[in-house]
Amino acid sequence: MTLIKFEPLREIESLHDRIQKYFDDFSGFGLNFNFNDNFSPRIDVSEDKDHINVVAEIPGVKKENIKITLQDNILTIEGEKKKSSEQKEKNFYRNERMYGSFKRCFTLPAEVDSEKVEAKFEDGMLNVQLKKIEPKTKSEKIIELK
Repeated sequence: MTLIKFEPLREIESLHDRIQKYFDDFSGFGLNFNFNDNFSPRIDVSEDKDHINVVAEIPGVKKENIKITLQDNILTIEGEKKKSSEQKEKNFYRNERMYGSFKRCFTLPAEVDSEKVEAKFEDGMLNVQLKKIEPKTKSEKIIELK
């Protein structure tokens, strides 16, 4: 039997992300349902025989403003897309770009080696490659009743 740590706040964050994605699909109609005006990058998670691959679109964010962590097989990507300060004297006719901090957390679909992670950031695209490891064999011991 596998024990899974229950984290209710992570479930709420996941639910928020799913609802936000649903409303973001309507952005092509000129509607804006983004309630907190936070920037949230689009991310793909895939796997092949040996690796888990994470690709994130993070345009307009500097490399030094991105932080990637891996703990308990949960990958966290966080950062901030900052607004330039010279926009105070402009009259905007449209203002659609999003700014702010973001934090995305993913439970990885397989166990990975935390020592063999490669991350590259180029042209607004973040690529993280995580080496999969064989899951630990779970041994079962039968306890004799007395």
